[in-house]
Amino acid sequence: MTRSIVVGLDGTEQAKAAAEWAAEEALLRGTDVHLVYAKEPVPEAALSLVAWESEEPWARDMMARTAEGLREHHPGLSVTSRMLPSAPVPGLVAAAEEGELLVLGSRALGSVTGYLLGSVGLTVAGVVERPVVLVRAVGAGGTPRGPVVVGADVRQPVDPVLGFAFEEAARRHTRVLVVYVQQLPLHAGMGPAMVPDFRLSMVPEIKRSVEVMLEPWRTKYPEAEAVARVAVGSAGLELVAVAREASLVVVGRRTRRSTLGAHIGSVAHAVLHHSPVPVALVPHD
Repeated sequence: MTRSIVVGLDGTEQAKAAAEWAAEEALLRGTDVHLVYAKEPVPEAALSLVAWESEEPWARDMMARTAEGLREHHPGLSVTSRMLPSAPVPGLVAAAEEGELLVLGSRALGSVTGYLLGSVGLTVAGVVERPVVLVRAVGAGGTPRGPVVVGADVRQPVDPVLGFAFEEAARRHTRVLVVYVQQLPLHAGMGPAMVPDFRLSMVPEIKRSVEVMLEPWRTKYPEAEAVARVAVGSAGLELVAVAREASLVVVGRRTRRSTLGAHIGSVAHAVLHHSPVPVALVPHD
């Protein structure tokens, strides 16, 4: 039995774009789309109760219109929907575990509403054990086309992250751009003269190591051309820069939790906030 692609709706343009991206992904995967909406808990203030109770009819109508639009644009696509019985975070986490991946709308840095950059989206993206894809509202250029970009560490290659990137590239008949960034030392901000030249001389050797790391993936996915890119600097900035020409950016997230709870690494956090194209956050050990 194939699992659905789950989409969290909140009525925003970003969520609408997320649903459209999920529909195209579902056709590539041969699965269906499941739309979900989670209501906030009942407020204590009695004056807000009437507004809260009127939310459910609006939400059901919004989901119905979204589902109808997806079916109209993608004939043959199976689309289901449901109201979640619990609050947004536990509701979305539980719904995601029933699907292949969770897709949410993403806003630019500085926004305070929507599922991503409020506490809801970041919390969900940090704990779900399925890949989470964050989608920006599509502009005049339409759905982005280009390579699948994936951040990789040649010292600790992560199979789930690379595997997700290669599978997505193969489905889209595009190439994979594998990016490895040699981080700057802490004192690099003191000026160019303080940056050791040996880092630049190591780039060819690192590039060869990345090529070796990619050999088994090229064999497994011969239809997806793999290109390696090695840079020196900030991994987050580099991934955001190359994302401008990409169709999807793939980054990893460790499933281990700290004493403070779920954690999204600094590189993933930067890409989630600033990438102009969809970002897939893939959990791994």
